Amino acid sequence: MQNPHQAVNAWRVLFLLFLANLFNFFDRTIPAIINEPLRLEWNLSDFQLGLLGTAFTIVYALAGLPLGRMADTGARRKIMGWGLIAWSGLTAVNGMAWNYWSFLLVRMGIGIGEASYAPAANSLIGDLFPAHKRSRAMGIFMLGLPLGLLLAFFTIGYMVELFDSWRAPFFIAAVPGIVLALFIFLIKEPRRGAAEAVVVSQAKVDKPMRKVLAIRTFWWLMLAGLCFNFATYACNAFMVPMMMRYFGVPLSSAAMATGVIVGLTGLLGLTLGGWIADRIHQKWARGRLLFATLSMLIATLTTGWALLAGQIDFALFVAVFSIGWLFSYNFYTCVYTALQDVVEPRLRATAMALFFAGLYLLGGGLGPVVVGLLSDYYAHAAMLSAGASEMTEAFKSIGLHDAMLLIPISLLLTMGLLFQASRGFQQDALAMRNGLVEAAA
Repeated sequence: MQNPHQAVNAWRVLFLLFLANLFNFFDRTIPAIINEPLRLEWNLSDFQLGLLGTAFTIVYALAGLPLGRMADTGARRKIMGWGLIAWSGLTAVNGMAWNYWSFLLVRMGIGIGEASYAPAANSLIGDLFPAHKRSRAMGIFMLGLPLGLLLAFFTIGYMVELFDSWRAPFFIAAVPGIVLALFIFLIKEPRRGAAEAVVVSQAKVDKPMRKVLAIRTFWWLMLAGLCFNFATYACNAFMVPMMMRYFGVPLSSAAMATGVIVGLTGLLGLTLGGWIADRIHQKWARGRLLFATLSMLIATLTTGWALLAGQIDFALFVAVFSIGWLFSYNFYTCVYTALQDVVEPRLRATAMALFFAGLYLLGGGLGPVVVGLLSDYYAHAAMLSAGASEMTEAFKSIGLHDAMLLIPISLLLTMGLLFQASRGFQQDALAMRNGLVEAAA
């Protein structure tokens, strides 16, 4: 049980982790908002726009593996602090890009910097908070995601219009991250396993990745995360240009509407969802994952209807799609905490790095580029169907809108995989606890 001083320190550290997570998602969201100015300035296809997100996420996933292992053996505050300085500095460099390829290369560098953060932060939260409080703590930490997106989608469009340049947001975004890094270096880290009911061995683990991959629930959760990230990264990458083309709204309006869908909903979803998940977990061992399964069903139905309804009223589209995204946020508070329940403390950063590798390599990495390719294909098909010989913005709007139907399909797959994970969760969680008791004996 935590003493009062440890509890106060835990919430202070959590606040810093939340702020860094907010800047993490703010910085990585900028390209999604300026997609249309980039496309028009450099005459890009949707495939090339999607490739920007894919290159970032692939590098992010690969770099996360060694950085996650370092977080299980080294000082997590240093890994997070230097990573924050790196990605913030490179964000400023991104604003100096002179063509598509220079922009792409800098995005890949930012991916390495950001990869240092999530495994170390998740591992730290596992040591700061006991199991029955982790969903709420994880919900607060993950508020950085919707707030970062909300801040980005509500301000970037106006920055572009104010300075008449898509480059300005990159320079502005770099400053707060570098300042925050100084505070991250001062974090007082708990020992590994400090929040567990038994004393956790601090000895080095032999073959850590093999031990993590031997956990059946981990595999189901990683596959679910793959499908979920496919949907979220496709949505984040193309929702603004889809709205601009299909509904004919300006950049600032499309960005704010996307901010409502992917940002505002998260404020309620992560706070209320984390509280509900903790309450359910106290009554039913696999309740968190069943709650996440039900949430994905609702998300699938609402986002699917919003897209299949065609050119409905813009406000109605935003409202219905937002309901779906509100429920989708339960993925984070339920799945991230479930992972900590089945993985022992000494392996949690490694497990999160492996988890994120699957999510980003095959989920977030594929989402933007596959939707971009499909958008170009459907646009070409619409042009041929109309008997036209020249590609127009009207055909491009149809192509991108239809390609976005991959989002509800991915959410439906996520639902099925989460249900499968729930079936073996209780057994794997018990095995983890028994392993800790045996190691402490």
